[in-house]
This record gives sequence, structure tokens and C-alpha cells, in this order.
Amino acid sequence: MDVPGSSAFGTAETRRFELTLKRPWFGWVPKPTVVFDGRGNPAQWGTGTWMVPTEGTTVVGVFLFNRLWRFGDAEITLEGGGPSAVTYSAPWLPFLRGRLRVTHP
Repeated sequence: MDVPGSSAFGTAETRRFELTLKRPWFGWVPKPTVVFDGRGNPAQWGTGTWMVPTEGTTVVGVFLFNRLWRFGDAEITLEGGGPSAVTYSAPWLPFLRGRLRVTHP
């Protein structure tokens, strides 16, 4: 049952931000997993919007998993009134780290 003013974050106010997931232009790369404060969410390459609380901080991470090991880890901390867009760039090699950067403040 939906209650007005409620959300997945309880009764906390939320905002949306845009997350662009970019993969290398060559080869096969597994689908990314987006992590918000320790909770993993499957994702797809491209641009999507995600909901975060407007109060406090939220740790956003992205990683790739190829059945044998986890790679491409990247993490950023967003403040409640933080950026409106963030971009993740996957590594070219399956043992390197990825990169998360703010694209629109």
C-alpha cells in the first residue's frame, strides 16, 4: 500500500540523480552492479536515474563481476544536495579500477 510521502527510504525526502555507465568501446564487458550504501542493484550500460535521500550522505559504488573475480571498482560519496549527474567509466582491462566522476554539479 502506498502512503503519501513514503518511499523506499522510509519517510525521508528523496531526490534523483543521473548516473551514466560507460563501457570500453571494444570487447565484451559484463553488466555493472551499482551499490548504494552497501546494497547492490543490477544495472545496464547507458544513462539512468537513481533515487537518493536529500539528507546526509550516500556512498555510491559501481563494480563489474565476470564469474571469477570482481573488478572495475569505483566509489563516490554524494551529499544530500549533491551533484545532479555522475559518470562511471569502466576500465579497459579486467584487473583495473573504474572511475566515477561528477559531470554536472
